[in-house]
Amino acid sequence: MNTPIVHHISESFIQPQSAPEESNQPFYLTPWDLAMLSAHYIQKGLLFAKPPQAKEDGNDFMESLLERLKSSLSLVLVHFYPLAGRLKTVKTQNPASSLVYVDCNGSPGAKFIYATLDMTISDILSPTDVPSIVQSFFDHDRAVNHDGHTMSLLSVQVTELVDGVFLGCSMNHCLGDGTSYWHFFNMWSEIFRAQGNSNSVSRPPILKRWFPDGHGPIISLPYTHPDEFISRFEAPKLRERFFHFSAESIAKLKAKANAEGNTNKISSFQSLSALVWRSITRARNLPPDQITNCKLAANDRSRLDPPLSENYFGNVLYPIRGTTNAGELLEHDLGWAAQMLHKAVISHNDEEARELLDAWLQSPQVYQIGLFFDPFSLMMGSSPRFNKYGCEFGMGKALALRSGCANKFSGKVSCYPGHEGGGSIDLEMCLPPATMCALESDKEFMEFACLPIIKN
Repeated sequence: MNTPIVHHISESFIQPQSAPEESNQPFYLTPWDLAMLSAHYIQKGLLFAKPPQAKEDGNDFMESLLERLKSSLSLVLVHFYPLAGRLKTVKTQNPASSLVYVDCNGSPGAKFIYATLDMTISDILSPTDVPSIVQSFFDHDRAVNHDGHTMSLLSVQVTELVDGVFLGCSMNHCLGDGTSYWHFFNMWSEIFRAQGNSNSVSRPPILKRWFPDGHGPIISLPYTHPDEFISRFEAPKLRERFFHFSAESIAKLKAKANAEGNTNKISSFQSLSALVWRSITRARNLPPDQITNCKLAANDRSRLDPPLSENYFGNVLYPIRGTTNAGELLEHDLGWAAQMLHKAVISHNDEEARELLDAWLQSPQVYQIGLFFDPFSLMMGSSPRFNKYGCEFGMGKALALRSGCANKFSGKVSCYPGHEGGGSIDLEMCLPPATMCALESDKEFMEFACLPIIKN
């Protein structure tokens, strides 16, 4: 039996409905932004069920939906106009340098794709592992952010299933982090739901770049050729699946971590991260002296003094880490690991963030996924705090969140709010097949985890 494939039906480019005057100026990138040039695009999306009237309306339903999506995208891009641009580089030879920035006018706009797939919602959500076809729900497959010189900085793919619609976005990570990505998605939903009655948004993005004192807006990299700082990371064979943690399970886990740590300061997320760190380390069967890290993607907006607004559009991200060896991690209890992560989180403040930025400015570097992550550690990315299920586009609340192949490696864990809300969490986990099998049999992990709830 032939496996169904995604068919691209149409492609177009969407420009902001009106170009703000500021879009005529270069949109400069900060150290946090430039460090992302060799990473992948952010690829996240939402799966919706077609409403009952879709069957009665026939082709009219999709035609109307596509037109409304394009129209509202054109309006929201007025506020997020850098997403309609392209990257541009100005090079100098003596000294060797590359200035990378966004040319907001040198592009046909954001890309918009309509595609179809002869599969059902159940075909996507029922299997234990995420089907590989989901990777085809996103454009810019395996593209790195530097490719934004020739590729759109934002690409939207609308994939029609037999009984559903998947709305997937690929956004260049040099322009923003997860906070900014979901800010954009929420504001797009807001304008879509206004149905043309309002072009304004409740949370306008702050596009003015933030630079450390005495630096910017022009920051050059000490390279003249992309080969000096761009690499193409190819992940090994991985299994990818979701685990669900109910609000009750999270509460029990937090209580256990705090009791064992003899404190009341450890958060739910720190408790969950400690559980995942210990469980994956045990599943990997690492030697006792093997160093292992648990990295937490931290939003530094509130850590800076003065703080940046949550509406600041850009990258303000740093991976906080706990470090020990496998023997120590597993000999101690959950509370010990959670306490280590808690201390790492509270010690990451304005002073540390600025010291790290100063070090980068002294010796600029671009993150290389293959070197930045090792097969003995894990990275807790995304956040259950992001308002992901609040993004609606005329089809009710999304049934599920899914992501593309971007930025995935052994030990990558993405954290999403559970569909039912209330403090529940879904974890999207990527591990080699043998490690995933061991995790599925891990007693401590499965005491708290269960399969995600599928609603259709």
